[in-house]
Amino acid sequence: MARTTIDIPVPDLSGKRVVLTGGSDGIGLVLARRLAAAGADLVLPVRNRGKGEAATAEIRARFPRASTTLHALDLSSLESVASFAGALITEGRPIDVLINNAGVMTPPERRTTVDGHELQLGTTHLGHFALVARLLPLLRAGRARVTSQLSLAANSNAIHWDDLNWERSYHAGRAYSSSKIALGLFGLELARRSVAHGWGITSNISHPGVAPTNLLSAQPGIGRTEETGAIRMIRRLSAMGIAGTPETAALPALLAATSPDATSGLFYGPSRWLHISGAPAEQKPYRRLRSAEDAERIWLLSEQLTGVSFPGEGADEGTGDSGVELVREPRQPA
Repeated sequence: MARTTIDIPVPDLSGKRVVLTGGSDGIGLVLARRLAAAGADLVLPVRNRGKGEAATAEIRARFPRASTTLHALDLSSLESVASFAGALITEGRPIDVLINNAGVMTPPERRTTVDGHELQLGTTHLGHFALVARLLPLLRAGRARVTSQLSLAANSNAIHWDDLNWERSYHAGRAYSSSKIALGLFGLELARRSVAHGWGITSNISHPGVAPTNLLSAQPGIGRTEETGAIRMIRRLSAMGIAGTPETAALPALLAATSPDATSGLFYGPSRWLHISGAPAEQKPYRRLRSAEDAERIWLLSEQLTGVSFPGEGADEGTGDSGVELVREPRQPA
């Protein structure tokens, strides 16, 4: 199948502060390049400092005027999340865009975060939940857009409600699906609660389709010492033009996070057959994401598991719920 060129325009982001998790590799690195090229003041919180420095060096080599700042963040540690968010709160600059892109995929054996949560749930969902909650004053000040990156896996299996941390049994693929469904329910519930409480932020969700990245490659750090058969198959499908590439797979999140036409509470993904690849477009949320009751349930459970809660309605808009003074830097001319 012949591959056609697919791309979308990105608006001028000069002077806008954009926070992107998982931006040092794969689809995240593509997103980082595109955001930097559009003039964003890009904040890259990374777990691996070396990979982060390599990513920023590459971005600056391509775009010498790019503004990129590295911060330490390990989403599998709630203490690290609090430390990173605290650093940004201290800086006081409003956030215009937050893309929750980082994640962990299918460790062959059950692993836990430093806080005792199953690794995929703790990193992909709970870490981002705590991050958004702690950054809420800055998100409100910037009337930010929050985009959470899901996966086709959110269209299969279910949230493992009876054993959310997979303590009694473990299935790598089902745990991955559960973590992505949880993140999607959170992203849609965030949109609803922002309206209900007057937070002034928008929240939507996206998924990249299928593309060859390092998520399924050998990763000794999570117990995978060899490449999976799945990544070899995805590379072949990508070469044939059936699956996407990292460049095309980044487009749904890029559209959801930056397009003036992207709407809060909606879902964006590739538009071709089975939503595996193709141009990004709005699509109907997966059946597993449509229950407002499930969304409220995962929200409450996430508060319990992280010990972090969102402020309620009526917080002061000028200082945010934390009481910090916000630094509003002037926008740079386009």
